Amino acid sequence: MSDQLTWFKSSYSDDEGADCVEVAFSGIIHIRDSKNLSGPELALPAPAWTAFLSGVSAVQPGA
Repeated sequence: MSDQLTWFKSSYSDDEGADCVEVAFSGIIHIRDSKNLSGPELALPAPAWTAFLSGVSAVQPGA
């Protein structure tokens, strides 16, 4: 399935190989580590992804 998805690298990822998170959308949200393309993926329904983003954006830095 991964080969059929269009992956987008996180804007927080750098070009030096660290912190590389990629996301693809297909009705389900797919998340993977771009340093290991054959490794595991996390697949979430859209409501769960939205709840996750809301939760992490509400956290104060250093909290």
